[in-house]
Amino acid sequence: MSATFRISPALWDKIHHFASFPQTGVSLQQMVLFGQHPSQGTLLKASQFLADELPVRLAHRVKELDELPHNLSEMLSIRKVKNWYAQSFEELINLPPLPLSPAARQSLFSRSDKADKNILLESVPNPSLITSYLDGHGAASGSAVKSGAPYGDCSGSGISVLRNGNVKLRVPAERSYYAQTPSQVYPPEIHDFNARFTKTLDAIKRRHDPTVTTVAQGVLEWQRAKGIKPGMGLGVSGYGLGGDDVQAWLDRFYMSRIGIRFLIGQHVALNTQQPHKDYVGIICTQANVHDILQEAIENARFVCEEHYAMFRGPPVQLICPAHLTFPYVPGHLSHIVFELLKNSLRAVVERFGADYEDHLPKETSHGGHGGYPPIKVIVVEGREDITIKISDEGGGIPRSAIPLIWTYMYTTMAGQSIDQDFHASDFQAPMAGFGYGLPLSRLYARYFGGDLRLISMDGFGTDVYIHLNKLSSSREPLP
Repeated sequence: MSATFRISPALWDKIHHFASFPQTGVSLQQMVLFGQHPSQGTLLKASQFLADELPVRLAHRVKELDELPHNLSEMLSIRKVKNWYAQSFEELINLPPLPLSPAARQSLFSRSDKADKNILLESVPNPSLITSYLDGHGAASGSAVKSGAPYGDCSGSGISVLRNGNVKLRVPAERSYYAQTPSQVYPPEIHDFNARFTKTLDAIKRRHDPTVTTVAQGVLEWQRAKGIKPGMGLGVSGYGLGGDDVQAWLDRFYMSRIGIRFLIGQHVALNTQQPHKDYVGIICTQANVHDILQEAIENARFVCEEHYAMFRGPPVQLICPAHLTFPYVPGHLSHIVFELLKNSLRAVVERFGADYEDHLPKETSHGGHGGYPPIKVIVVEGREDITIKISDEGGGIPRSAIPLIWTYMYTTMAGQSIDQDFHASDFQAPMAGFGYGLPLSRLYARYFGGDLRLISMDGFGTDVYIHLNKLSSSREPLP
């Protein structure tokens, strides 16, 4: 269907209308509190929030994809992604309404003093992004009342509006995202609606699986059309031809994508997975940092050994409390550390050579005898953050190249290309060599209130710091 999907003028009108509303950010803490006791009423509340929120987020992206600078919107792969987003938007706003009796509606959606006690804790912006476009202005402190299509009193467009002068407002997540619903037996209609809504979201998520690689392909098409050499990073001084604009757009687009996929994945998991004492949806309330990092280390070393046809890759020392836990999405942390370790392992192997493991023992600069210098992964728990430092002796990065490493499409690995028929999710995509590892990892770290920083000693090695918000109170940094 998506191959022949076209955006009609009527659909464009709805997209522009929904895109005029600000997005509503939530925090990891709010998601955990919301889903601890997922009754059918709680799941219906989640469905209501997503039926309101996702069309707004999708509309923002469709509008931006249509208005990209420097003719990027005309690339075939970019148009394909735009149609995916528009099709998903249309499916959500055209969901059939849920028929509820007046008594059931009153029970589910009425407000009371007792309900006020269950309002979620207020979220805060990421301190690393206060001055950037990702600081999420309006995300949780003045943001939407949209009664989504399946609920509420809807105007013809499917949205009702609170206005403050000429400014459209939305109820912040702390008011629209309840922690609890009444304990009662819910009618079959609610069960059926939750199941249908979850099936729709799962289909949308699958449709968007290849978005990262498809957008990357679109940027490569744009580079070829502009005569730009593959492997050059975007948005650096002297790049010209709109690199700064494209770099900023990719940051906004991929950050929004992380948020949309997280909200959908969380909702699908709450509705389909068996309850687990340590999990709320895809969020692990007791994520063990040591275990996640150890698995990422093993996976990264395996990839390194396969790539360089080595028997034993550089060693990685993990210094981390064995029982350090905090609420987080294990897949996000594993992805970040895996990408950074691949970079460190590659740097060490290419500095010393793939056959260095076979050298006779000798005195080395790191105080050992023979073999590769170890990569060290050190984890420390602070008052606000859990910080992970990854240190290697891979020779470091020249200062002139530091701005390049955070740009998309910059790579020092030659001969890489993206298969036009490749369809895989973010964590399975072959991003090594495409210049996406570091910038995407930084977005994943920032999504839940953390950050990623790098310090290089040219001629020796590199230290990368991953900051994770231990308090889980930062709201999504929505663009």
